[in-house]
Amino acid sequence: NHGYIELGGFRLGRTDSLFTTMTNYAGDILADDIVPYGPFDTNQIAYTFTGGNGFSAAVALEEGAGSVDLDGDGDADYDLYTIDSYVPHVVAGVAFTQGWGGISAVVGYDSNWEEWAGKVRLDVNATEAISLWAMAGYKSGADDGDVFGPGTDNPNFYGQWGGDWAVWGGAAFQINEKAKFNAQLSYDEAENFAAVANVVYEVVPGFAVTPEVNYQDNFDEDDADGVGGWLRFRRSF
Repeated sequence: NHGYIELGGFRLGRTDSLFTTMTNYAGDILADDIVPYGPFDTNQIAYTFTGGNGFSAAVALEEGAGSVDLDGDGDADYDLYTIDSYVPHVVAGVAFTQGWGGISAVVGYDSNWEEWAGKVRLDVNATEAISLWAMAGYKSGADDGDVFGPGTDNPNFYGQWGGDWAVWGGAAFQINEKAKFNAQLSYDEAENFAAVANVVYEVVPGFAVTPEVNYQDNFDEDDADGVGGWLRFRRSF
């Protein structure tokens, strides 16, 4: 999913969208995008400026990715988010990081559908062992229903959550030198809700075991709730 060339602050190739990376994804959990907070794979040309005082700024031109099969024949009828002309998607963001935490903001423009989305994130290092974060997003085109019918959101490569707005938040607690607890809550205007928690346990240096459980629901629909989980064994070398 990642293949790119970097020189100085320039990046050229395929990787996760700047709209997602500028705010550092979401929580340190596996199922962090049950309520989506941005796209991932895309070709891009990007430049990031990094100052010496914790300030950084970035801009990217992106191709997008993703198609839709409207008639159900198994073939894509058109590219939903991949650009279909010479006009790219555009993303720009800023971030400021200090010892207490940091704040970041990003905005993305979908040139296919002429819609935009933005996010702001705040991180706070409460203690040496506890860190907290919160993020909010807003997008245009929600509930317009021009493409998929009345009461539906217009396509938006950057704002893929339901409704106009969405919020995410979480915490991390370093239990001891081997174990870390992470939790995340998320909710959007379409009443999609998710709660996820895990423990990352480092058995030996470079080998970690992560059990994770998640709960999701839509408060506007009956019998829409569900429970899931992961068990990851990860060896890094």
